[in-house]
Amino acid sequence: MATTPVRIVVAVMLGVLAAGPAAGAGEAVRLRAASSLRGALTEIAQAFTRAYGVPVTLEFGASGLLRERLEKGEAGARQVLARPGLAVTSADLLNRMLDPTVKLGTSTPKADPSGDYAWEVFAKADAVRPGSRAVLEQKALQLTGGPASPRPPTNQSMYVSVVEQRLADLFLTYCTNAGAAARQVSGAQVVALPPALRVGADYGLTVLARAERHGFAAPARPARRRRT
Repeated sequence: MATTPVRIVVAVMLGVLAAGPAAGAGEAVRLRAASSLRGALTEIAQAFTRAYGVPVTLEFGASGLLRERLEKGEAGARQVLARPGLAVTSADLLNRMLDPTVKLGTSTPKADPSGDYAWEVFAKADAVRPGSRAVLEQKALQLTGGPASPRPPTNQSMYVSVVEQRLADLFLTYCTNAGAAARQVSGAQVVALPPALRVGADYGLTVLARAERHGFAAPARPARRRRT
């Protein structure tokens, strides 16, 4: 197996291409990436669409400019799902997360990357308001991604179940998860993280040695030199 790490600026790609059509039938997956990745990611997106029938909207550009756009408020890779009836905006999101009466849900760190990113958000919160990290880590309800996480009904996602059962008032997750759940639960809303709390991610792409049947080829390994 050959592994090639790639740093990508992506809005909503994480987990979607691996998970299949969870984004919703016919709903386009939005991908932003550096121009140098146009060839490779275009092929991957086309293969995904052929396999699952879900279109992929591609946008390529200078990675620094894409980053600036995300930092200025365009939809990023992580957002917060808020239950119906909870008044919250990006501007007061940290206050609401710290509110002892508000239940804050996350995935499970070390078991699921989504949980690790949530903990990174908490670390950034500490720079904004000292002491926030300890409070948020203490109060966070690890509702998904772990071996002891509750199982959702078979006919709905975990995030819909979390909102409908009021297991959490706010849930920090990928924007694809938040958006899909908000469309299924009347009154739920998706809240973008403020710039000071946004986190990035490093993505790796792995091509298996026998992936040729899917149209992909693993890069050749360098030949070993014989000792003389």
